Amino acid sequence: MLSEKMENALNEQINAELWSAYLYLSMAMQFENSGMSGVANWFKIQFKEEQAHAEIFMNYINQRGGRVILKPIAAVDAEWASPLDAFKATLAHERKVTAMINNLYAIAESEHDYATRDRMAWFVNEQVEEEETAQQLIDKFTLIGNDGMGLYMLNQELAARTYTAPSILAAE
Repeated sequence: MLSEKMENALNEQINAELWSAYLYLSMAMQFENSGMSGVANWFKIQFKEEQAHAEIFMNYINQRGGRVILKPIAAVDAEWASPLDAFKATLAHERKVTAMINNLYAIAESEHDYATRDRMAWFVNEQVEEEETAQQLIDKFTLIGNDGMGLYMLNQELAARTYTAPSILAAE
């Protein structure tokens, strides 16, 4: 059974994950509309991943006998000056999510809620990957600058990204 504090914090995380999904969908739509379908694809995949993360949290709350409370999703930005700016915003956002996940881990640890702590460990590792990927893309966009051929090639690379459901979700 989840403590009230833990359940409330997990519900806040669900909202944050859905907000993240909405943010990435907004990014995808901007780049889709500006002819960068590969960049849009990357953000569409990110949108799906964030939805899956929210689903993992919802399933977990239900498994532990808690109650999922869905709250309104706040508005997100709708425009970025460039793909580089969007990926910089992505990295900044993922760092905030990492802090939230770390806080959930700390709450679980302080309450001796080892099942939740172990679930959060998966997310801790996921956030390392999220931040690393965003930084790598920032590095690539910085490296190519305004080179049209470089932008074209990187757009093509991002178009190849495919969605894979998280293994933790498939196991539930």
